[in-house]
Amino acid sequence: MKPVRFDTARVLTIGDAMLDRYWHGDTHRVSAEAPIPVIDVSEIEDRPGGAANVALNVATLGAKSRLIAATGQDDMATILDSKLQASGIACSFIQVAGTPTITKVRLVSRNQQLVRADFEQPFEIDVAELIRLAREDDDFDTVIVSDYDKGVFQNPETLVSDLVARNKTVLVDPKFKPFAAYRGATIIKPNLLELKHAVGDWRSDAEMLQKCRELMNNVGCQAMLVTRASEGMTLIEKDDESHFPARTREVYDTSGAGDTVVAVLASALSSGQTMKDAVAMSNVAAGIVVSHFGVTSVSGPELRAEIDPEEASGSSWKDQGKMTDEQLLHAVQLAKSRGEKVVFTNGCFDILHAGHVDYLNDAAKEGDRLIVAINSDESVHRLKGEGRPINPLDRRMTMLAGLSAVDWVVSFEDDTPEKLLEMIRPDVLVKGGDYGIDQVVGADIVRSAGGEVKVLSLVEDCSTTALVEKIRSL
Repeated sequence: MKPVRFDTARVLTIGDAMLDRYWHGDTHRVSAEAPIPVIDVSEIEDRPGGAANVALNVATLGAKSRLIAATGQDDMATILDSKLQASGIACSFIQVAGTPTITKVRLVSRNQQLVRADFEQPFEIDVAELIRLAREDDDFDTVIVSDYDKGVFQNPETLVSDLVARNKTVLVDPKFKPFAAYRGATIIKPNLLELKHAVGDWRSDAEMLQKCRELMNNVGCQAMLVTRASEGMTLIEKDDESHFPARTREVYDTSGAGDTVVAVLASALSSGQTMKDAVAMSNVAAGIVVSHFGVTSVSGPELRAEIDPEEASGSSWKDQGKMTDEQLLHAVQLAKSRGEKVVFTNGCFDILHAGHVDYLNDAAKEGDRLIVAINSDESVHRLKGEGRPINPLDRRMTMLAGLSAVDWVVSFEDDTPEKLLEMIRPDVLVKGGDYGIDQVVGADIVRSAGGEVKVLSLVEDCSTTALVEKIRSL
């Protein structure tokens, strides 16, 4: 299995989005109205579900993620959009008046679901609208069709045909439509129940394989991936099949495991992995997800550490790249669990110069992992004035991510990175210049968490502002 860089993957998810709401609380008594427990709700937690969870899984891996889905015109849609946008996911919602955003409310006590209430009505979405939205951004080479039978896909064959005609790899996570509805898809990923609904029962694995190949020939797909719960997964290609046993671990909650499988499969294929290696990664990711409570997602660092723990524990293990806040938090937690020392620095880094490179090399020597947080374009403009930044955010992040001294690059919208520091709590906060320790923004946050604050020198007469002024004077 070759090394994977999920930050090169570009995945579009189209499907039935939902909001998973959890009401957490303790139970100490039985209701006087009926023989049922009374939950004293102390916390309400919202998580993206359905196709929204697929898109979140893609983003958490570090891949570029976009979602096309249907919602109502309600507060739940606003919450869902906010959660996804915060994870760096570009959302295109078809908002339907009079139809609620699909919401599933789970009452949970001591990590056990006691009851679930669903709020939903079927959508009726025109396939032409899906095709129009999918064509708006052509920077995605892989598309997931996440069909939960909630009405987004009235005629998926037309959509799949259009995607295939534009040379997209199309992965389908089906429900109970006839598989001919997904004709031409690259991969169809049913679970056992969905497969039996499509082809009927079987008496042996050989018969299952035969039925799958007949179905593949009928619908023109290249492969099927059958997820088989505790029996693992079976990848069926035209002239080959491979079985991947389930990863042995305690199963805590299977919610969202299928979403994780298709998200990892798509992201791995988009980043250049072979079909078999992509499935192997999906199998590992599913094992991680079922060991957690509720619908959750797997980060790129977490998956890589599970695939190759020896490499992950070594000092040479790297996961360089641009990250969202949530992805960075996963990576930092994993690094700290291995006893690694996390260093944090920040700046605009508008024009990368020798002073920056020397400074970042010195900063990296203060620990095992270096995070560089950079101001957004709007933040740079507020701080530096008209005509700045010279380089847009994505270009600045790409340049920094390419430096060997830098592990993770993240951006922030405010003028200071204090929110990031509150979230990450690095072991060392480093700043360059002639600041006093008490003048470093966020020093109190880091020290209150037991961390250190250090000021490093910068190369004299080498600054972005000076370079810009020199260029303007030419």
